[in-house]
Amino acid sequence: MARWCAEQGWPVHPLAFGRKTPAGNCGGCRAPGHTHSGCSCPAEGRWCHGFRAATCDAERILRWWRKAPEAGVGVSCGPAGLVVIDIDAHGQSLPDRDCLLPGIPVPPQVDLTGLANGYHTLALLAALRGAPDPADDEDTLRVRTPSGGLHVWYRAPDARSWQSSAGSGGGRALAWQVDVRAHGGYIVAPGTWTRAGTYRALGACRKPAVLPAWLAEELKRTGHLPRKSQAGPWQPPPRVRQAVAAAAGGGGQGPLGILVPVLAEVAACAAHSQGTGFSEKLNRASYTAGGLVTAGFLTHQQAEQILQDTAAAARPGQDRKAAGIIRSGMSAGARRPLYLRREG
Repeated sequence: MARWCAEQGWPVHPLAFGRKTPAGNCGGCRAPGHTHSGCSCPAEGRWCHGFRAATCDAERILRWWRKAPEAGVGVSCGPAGLVVIDIDAHGQSLPDRDCLLPGIPVPPQVDLTGLANGYHTLALLAALRGAPDPADDEDTLRVRTPSGGLHVWYRAPDARSWQSSAGSGGGRALAWQVDVRAHGGYIVAPGTWTRAGTYRALGACRKPAVLPAWLAEELKRTGHLPRKSQAGPWQPPPRVRQAVAAAAGGGGQGPLGILVPVLAEVAACAAHSQGTGFSEKLNRASYTAGGLVTAGFLTHQQAEQILQDTAAAARPGQDRKAAGIIRSGMSAGARRPLYLRREG
């Protein structure tokens, strides 16, 4: 299956045996503070960092699956030019009406009896637009998941970087229990076995059709296209800049010069709600700050406040998650002091 996917022009990477998650990184890539940014492993032919290492190179694919013949197959959606609609069928309580179809009000008089999962919300969206239900689209590749969900594979209609999303609680989202796999994400290839079951293609179609125009419009409406980049380098918020500059003695050098680039990576995650590597970037910034604290350039309280402010701006409402990453990253970084050259 890995070779077949690569022949379609879809870069692939191994999944851990019996699971739908990427195969593990090497020891160096598992070290605290390490991220995919600048890592040489993918270029050197290792599968570290999952979909970022995905390839269509036949020799590398052969080598990978000889080493791990029972590994599943993941497809990196962005480089493959794929937009996959991931329909879930989880047994969950209904959210607020405003979260069923983000951006589309569902009036109180609409009876929601029987609405239970992503199949229903996607069908409702299609009905509102007078369009066929993608779950019933026999002209494109559809894959049944072991949990009873469905992956509906489409080709991106153009070369723009259509973005991934997961959940419907905030940021971009298409519908409750309907995720999108595109740039910044991967999809499990049909035929992959996991302990929960096998991903099985439905019907006779084995090739993705072009994303329907109405669905492309819905993805635009719900923020699945990147915002236009702003000119000029990122500048930290005044509160962050003042705190770091004060710690540097007011000169704007020292820790400011080291922290700004890694803080910028965290802050840039605000442009997209998923697929930005937020956790990795915040961990790297926290690791750097921890080293500066041990070296005496920042107090622990200053560093923690700087990181919390930047994380809150990038991921509002995720303070608890961010706090855990910050604690872990700073603790690891504290064992590696960053002694900078002091002027004078």
